Amino acid sequence: MGYNPHNLSAMKKISSITRGLKRKIVLFSALGLLLLSSAFTSNYFEISKNLEIFTMLYRELNMYYVDDTQPGQLMKTGIDAMLKSLDPYTVYFPESRIEDYRFMTTGQYGGIGALIQEIDGKTVITEPYEGFAAAKAGLKAGDIILEIDGESVSDKSQEDVSEILKGQSGTEVKLLINRPGGTDNQTFTFTREEVKIPDVPYYGMVNDSTGYIKLTGFTQTASAEVRNAYKDLEAKNNMNGLILDLRGNGGGLLREAVNIVNFFIPKGQEIVSTRGKLEEWNKTHVALNPPIAPDIPLVVLIDDHSASASEIVSGALQDLDRAVIIGTQSFGKGLVQQTKDIAYNTKLKLTVAKYYIPSGRCIQRLDYSHRNKEGGVEIVADSLIQSFTTAGGRPVFDGRGITPDYDVEIDLASHILAGLVIDHVVFNYVTQFTLAHDQIAAADEYHMSDADYDDFVQFALQQEFEYTTETDAIFKELSKVAEAESYHQGAESEFDQLYEKIRPTKEKDLIKFKDQIREYIENDIVARYYYQTGRVENSLTNDLYIVAANDVFAHHYTSILSGQFNQD
Repeated sequence: MGYNPHNLSAMKKISSITRGLKRKIVLFSALGLLLLSSAFTSNYFEISKNLEIFTMLYRELNMYYVDDTQPGQLMKTGIDAMLKSLDPYTVYFPESRIEDYRFMTTGQYGGIGALIQEIDGKTVITEPYEGFAAAKAGLKAGDIILEIDGESVSDKSQEDVSEILKGQSGTEVKLLINRPGGTDNQTFTFTREEVKIPDVPYYGMVNDSTGYIKLTGFTQTASAEVRNAYKDLEAKNNMNGLILDLRGNGGGLLREAVNIVNFFIPKGQEIVSTRGKLEEWNKTHVALNPPIAPDIPLVVLIDDHSASASEIVSGALQDLDRAVIIGTQSFGKGLVQQTKDIAYNTKLKLTVAKYYIPSGRCIQRLDYSHRNKEGGVEIVADSLIQSFTTAGGRPVFDGRGITPDYDVEIDLASHILAGLVIDHVVFNYVTQFTLAHDQIAAADEYHMSDADYDDFVQFALQQEFEYTTETDAIFKELSKVAEAESYHQGAESEFDQLYEKIRPTKEKDLIKFKDQIREYIENDIVARYYYQTGRVENSLTNDLYIVAANDVFAHHYTSILSGQFNQD
């Protein structure tokens, strides 16, 4: 590039400005550090030195890099990489993602009330929320979004479309929709509204005496929704047992977990304590109110996706011998996050403490403070696992999530089912099914007929979907190794014959795993007609966890809590 005095002048001005900004950043950093505890003062030089290096590097990249850079995106990439080295729960929310943060903490956002997904290169409505704008206007799962406010979405990502659909409550948005099976496109006009996803999508009675509450999140309304559900069940039924379902619940607000535990334990009882680097995070949370259900027999359902606040609830109730925990080992997240406001309407959610349930144990499974040579994170070593006891003397352990008192063995999803779901074969079939059926039986009564399943098989065999079984992968690896070591020669026909017997085929696997696949499709069909409430209600009809809970209430509840039960 030739000499240009205007370019040089501009570069000098930029350099002067960035030097000034650098001095201010270092000064503000120093002032901030002085306000913190003395534990940080020993790191002051290291922090200020690296802030200066980072500022200079950022300036040089913006000034001299051969191509134009996007300063905001460049900084966002740096921030994300820095936080990724800590743990997955420490996250930066730029202004463009504040709605995501709001949804995470409140369950609310401004929009039309529907899930979308990119399927076969198209943006598709996958689930309208019951009672909100999209469902009220008649949008259905399977509808393809072509335009938003007259602008095509063909070149936009799923995230871009989601951001456009969200917005201030009361504002209008117009969608051009193509409905599968239809010839003409349709225009839908919506008024965006406050969408609140309930933390309790369903509650009811699983038999004449046992109540059931499904809790899917811990936003600001979680404890109120659980209280209301319990009170309604109590008032209308002769209930002498309660199932609290926390399966798939990834957690949320700690105070909501504390409130929910408080419903079942005496006022003043310790529920959870937190310990962090700063004294302000060394807190003990106790039950502040009289319980609403101090004596009702209680079962809590968990699985490997029950995490954080779910583990506080299930773990505290287990430690206090107040509930029997049924299911599979929970996720193991014993970390507490707090959100800090940053400049320009951005936020930082960061891990500030670990939590300890009443026995004194921390159930954190992964050790983010010590990484291996490859930078990976490993589980807490077996040698470091400690034993604790519940209020009644039963042994429990830290470092491994919550271990259920009563195990439920669930068959893993077959590889063919995974392929059918991932490649949207089930979704597309259910869309076709709903176009042909105006209504179905009630959510708790619907079952897919053999004839409908045969139709699905024929539909699936015409679709493109892939899957590989572990048997297939291991056999191919064995064949490759045998050939490399010259053991394959002379045995080719035997290898071929054996592979022909064990290789997966779509035709065989669609029949072999019929029950599992049909159950999944049934649940998806019900959700199209009865939304999330119907999905939960329908799933209970074949739920092995509910069978286990009924067995515990009938035969093992007292012996489990007294430590006299050994499951075969």
